Amino acid sequence: MDPQRSARSGGSNCNTIRAAIMAVVMIVFAGYLFLWVMLPTNPYRLKWQPKLRTQTASTYFGTTHGATYLVFTFPVLLIAVLGCAYVHLGKKSSDNHTKGKNENNHRLAILKRPMIIKGLGIVSRIEIAFFLMFIALLIWSFATYLRNSFATITPKSAAKKGEEVWEVKLDSASHRLAFIGNIAFAFLFFPVTRGSSVLPLFGLTSEGSVKYHIWLGHIVMTLFTAHSFGYIIYWASVHELSEMLDWPRTGISNLAGEISFVAGLILWATTFPRIRRKMFELFFYTHHMYIPFVVFFIFHVGINYASMMLPGFFLFVIDRYLRFLQSRSHVRLSSARVLPCQVVELNFSKTKGLSYTPTSTIFLNIPSISKMQWHPFTISSSSNLESDNLSVIIKGEGKWSNKLHQLLTSSIDRLDVSIEGPYGPTSTDFLRHELLVMVSGGSGVTPFISIIRELIHTSENLKCKTPEIILISSFKNSNDLTMLDLILPLCGAPSEFPNLDLKIEAYVTREKGAPHEEQEKTKTRTVWFKPNPSDAPISPVLGQNNYLWLGAIISSSFIIYLFFIGILTRYYIFPIDHNTNKKYSSTSRALLHMLFLCIGVFIAATSAFLVNKNKNAKEKNIQIQNMEGPTPQASPNSVFYNAGRELESLPQQSISQSVNLHYGERPDLKKFLFERKESSVGVLVCGPKKMRHEVANICSSGLAANLHFESISFSW
Repeated sequence: MDPQRSARSGGSNCNTIRAAIMAVVMIVFAGYLFLWVMLPTNPYRLKWQPKLRTQTASTYFGTTHGATYLVFTFPVLLIAVLGCAYVHLGKKSSDNHTKGKNENNHRLAILKRPMIIKGLGIVSRIEIAFFLMFIALLIWSFATYLRNSFATITPKSAAKKGEEVWEVKLDSASHRLAFIGNIAFAFLFFPVTRGSSVLPLFGLTSEGSVKYHIWLGHIVMTLFTAHSFGYIIYWASVHELSEMLDWPRTGISNLAGEISFVAGLILWATTFPRIRRKMFELFFYTHHMYIPFVVFFIFHVGINYASMMLPGFFLFVIDRYLRFLQSRSHVRLSSARVLPCQVVELNFSKTKGLSYTPTSTIFLNIPSISKMQWHPFTISSSSNLESDNLSVIIKGEGKWSNKLHQLLTSSIDRLDVSIEGPYGPTSTDFLRHELLVMVSGGSGVTPFISIIRELIHTSENLKCKTPEIILISSFKNSNDLTMLDLILPLCGAPSEFPNLDLKIEAYVTREKGAPHEEQEKTKTRTVWFKPNPSDAPISPVLGQNNYLWLGAIISSSFIIYLFFIGILTRYYIFPIDHNTNKKYSSTSRALLHMLFLCIGVFIAATSAFLVNKNKNAKEKNIQIQNMEGPTPQASPNSVFYNAGRELESLPQQSISQSVNLHYGERPDLKKFLFERKESSVGVLVCGPKKMRHEVANICSSGLAANLHFESISFSW
């Protein structure tokens, strides 16, 4: 049988299955959203919910938990598990890595055009549409709650409580504000679940979804703040401020809610851009206040109501624990290239089974600098071009990165590094464009290096037609031009790549001309690190079939949780409480639920991790044996190897020939972009906020329908 025909047939079958999975996901997701829409209405509260609770009541899950799990927890976990299968099949598809032309993408181009909105930054029309629909859901829910609640408040009913009508309405409105905050809280953790199987279903990545987490976080804390101060004013008006210290055996705990609120305020105060950028360490450490925030929130509202928000946090806990397991061991750092512009490239060994897409990110921790801090960096290597190597480029722009540069310029022969990741898009679609225009400022060139390396592999090894590439890079000083020396890896690149059409427009904005030879500083050099058998090559935390394993972990951990909770409720809580929810402590019940949830995640995730760790051991041993030979291109007694290379000495001279240098000016981006007549021009930008906004404005102007914009940034 023809192998190509077989591959096409297999790819077609995968696409059919994926389409079916997506159809099921959309139906379930639509039903899930419909429930949130109906939640504040009388039909749901007075008819649907009582009937559902009656049918799901049992001695194993009580009178309310079964209905909550069925309606709010199970649908999301089903979507997550189906998402694992969807992404896995997508990875197996022959055309997933660099997709070709897709007419659907062109039809949606107008909806993906960027807009700049104060407070939100660069967003697409699709994002604005969904944001407005979400706000509409919150407004609808609040209005419906108030209408139904205020309809029962009369002067007579208020007098029975010994209160004024406005006081009763304030009590009711404050209560309903918490309900609305809970809707946003239910979605809060999805965007920061880095290894999520839900985000790829909707074409999202964790790094690109951070802004959604920020938006939701502000909404949650705004509503919870209004809820809290509303009740403080209410208690003060009815002379019951002592209610603030109330923590009853069953029911709502006001004190727990206040502790959760204070933790949330501390966390929230450090998230605003000025504080986050100037005092990142403060932001980083206070963000761990999410733990008491969530725990005391559960104590406040009870485990049954908190289970409505459980799925997002449950998936986050799984992801966080897997990240913890991955970060416990050090990875092998093979070499580092140190540039004269305070830039370093770290090169790690990796297993051949680890694949990732261009623009993927990885989180680094270097204990000798800080044991607690983790910093994200865009991967500059291509897993296809460099099968045994993974590299990141780091610019010395802060305390942490400057300390790293100092370490690498001192006499060290090894450096302990832990990682989390890689994380990134499951596929890329650069091949659908006729031209790629990449606009970068300073170290923003890093993600474009990974794209160029990937396209080198596509054009030279796969013999596929690739788009023309124009890289427009702005640098402050001529020393920064050495970053272009990193476009090609130390090894692994073909000696020639005539099929790749690459042009580089490099701008040095703070110098009027090329420096004199006597002004040139130290050339790029390479630091080679001594191998340590305890250091492992970077490998996928759950192996090559990581999404299948993730689906198994999600399913099995929740089943384990349900098993333990069912046994606990049936044989311990039920004999005491008899499903009245009035005798057994609500706090103890919530604590046991959280404990067994963590136990389920621990058992399932640890088992999967250990199985895959053993599978990776053989490949690790092979790589360790390979690195026991002499250090490449360096004498045995030398720690540093002078690998200074001008652009002209790169493996392919067309790199230097492709560079057009401009001194004392900035690029005219309007001219570059508006003059392009290709039918599809992919415009990617990574750099300072002002640069990103300028490019976004050009692409959104409507003067050039062929421009398709994408921003790459960690600064929201």
